[in-house]
Amino acid sequence: MRIVQVANFYGPRSGGLRTALHHLGAGYVARGHEVVLVVPGPRRTDEMMPSGVRRVTLTAAKIPWTGGYRAVDPCRVRALLAGLRPDRIEVSDRLTLRGMGRWAAAHGVPSVVISHERLDRLLNQFLLPGLAARRLADWANRRMAASYDTVVCTTRFAREEFDRIGSRNVVQVPLGVDLATFAPSHRDGTLRAELARGAEAMLVHCGRLSLEKHVERCVDTIAELHESRQQVRLVIAGDGPRRAALQRRAAGLPVTFLGFVPGRSDLAKLLATSDLSLAPGPHETFGLAALEALASGTPVVVSRSSALSEIVLPSCGAAVADHAPAFADAVCRLLDAPQQSRRAAARARAEEFPWPAAVTGMLQALQTG
Repeated sequence: MRIVQVANFYGPRSGGLRTALHHLGAGYVARGHEVVLVVPGPRRTDEMMPSGVRRVTLTAAKIPWTGGYRAVDPCRVRALLAGLRPDRIEVSDRLTLRGMGRWAAAHGVPSVVISHERLDRLLNQFLLPGLAARRLADWANRRMAASYDTVVCTTRFAREEFDRIGSRNVVQVPLGVDLATFAPSHRDGTLRAELARGAEAMLVHCGRLSLEKHVERCVDTIAELHESRQQVRLVIAGDGPRRAALQRRAAGLPVTFLGFVPGRSDLAKLLATSDLSLAPGPHETFGLAALEALASGTPVVVSRSSALSEIVLPSCGAAVADHAPAFADAVCRLLDAPQQSRRAAARARAEEFPWPAAVTGMLQALQTG
């Protein structure tokens, strides 16, 4: 098949979405399919990536207040698709590219959309109170699900808003983790000495510093631990529109801001070197960064109101209430457990999510789309 992947909100620092697209595309190529990835950027380019995926970048304007994300005009995408003549379309944007399903139907092309976020949660956080957010999300989700052949959700949490409205074309396909790049063997004593600065335990948060990620809860967790005289340091890897506010909040606390870490090997070393990872975002529909931490042998404390509560088991982390004292208590409990056993449990859980399994699941969805 010629599979065309289409996504907005893709850029040099776009984290989980970029990672998922690259691994899925490479997996499709390895199974003998032709893949074209269509994304926005500052200028038009057309290149062959090392994985064998052809990446076409369409000129797109920046979206204000998003920290540099871009969204391409759907008309340009439709014009490109007409020339590409895809056998399947895989869309990773349910909002700004929502018309792609109608285009595919009009041209007889089976289509799949991956729901990377919970619309009801986002509406509730940024625009509307709970019941109004749910009603608007239900209306939008009915329209979206009806316009695509298949809706892919990565967890039960992500699927809930479609099950609520009775959508019958929804399948669940977990994403994966690069078990070779992220591994406990990358633990580095020299890096730990540099970053921990004498602390007994080093915690890490990896991800975009944006409002919906609730990174302030990581800082407040350190404040709780610091007040109880725990010798811990938090290392925050990532950048985004909330960085300045977070730095002000962390003033006087043992918190280090690394900024964006560009190298995957450097990120893998950081995760493997840390004792625990914190993932406080309550709206995560999968959480690749948390899974990368587990693959690195590093247990994770997560929000129990997110999809990560399905992935992080008590043996390799904790899913807790959305407030700093609960996160601080979980940190103490996990640090009291034997290091070797908790790190082995984290790695074992990550090994249940290999990328080849995700590729198989997605290809099945594309075949039936």
